[in-house]
Amino acid sequence: MGSRGIVPDKWSMRILWACAIGSAVSLYMVAVERQAQNRQRMLAEELKAMESGESNGEDG
Repeated sequence: MGSRGIVPDKWSMRILWACAIGSAVSLYMVAVERQAQNRQRMLAEELKAMESGESNGEDG
């Protein structure tokens, strides 16, 4: 009789894949959130520049 440990190999691979996929999803969500924050920051800076009458030559 061979001892395989507490968790069989099939389930340990499933747990490993679940952790990897969960980590990838959380990293993606963090990246999307940071991108949204950067976009809001850029829009706020542009609005301040427009209100103060500055022009940076990027009018289209």
